[in-house]
Amino acid sequence: YPNPFNPSTRINFEVLESKDIRLVVYDVQGREVEVLVDSQLSPGFYNVKWNAGSYSSGMYFLRMDSNTGSVSKKLLLVK
Repeated sequence: YPNPFNPSTRINFEVLESKDIRLVVYDVQGREVEVLVDSQLSPGFYNVKWNAGSYSSGMYFLRMDSNTGSVSKKLLLVK
């Protein structure tokens, strides 16, 4: 939140059991823009801030991968 955002947003998520988490932002062409998390996390609630001030306005995709699956969300950067 917020979404759309300018220039930064917070990503909140919960980890139910210890696992490797990779949280990555991609542009609309599928290129990796920034890795926000790439580590083993313990159970709990997490809050990651993405400052996109140096990126162009437009749509981005946030993808969270773990050993149990993946989830994707759209992010809209409006400057």
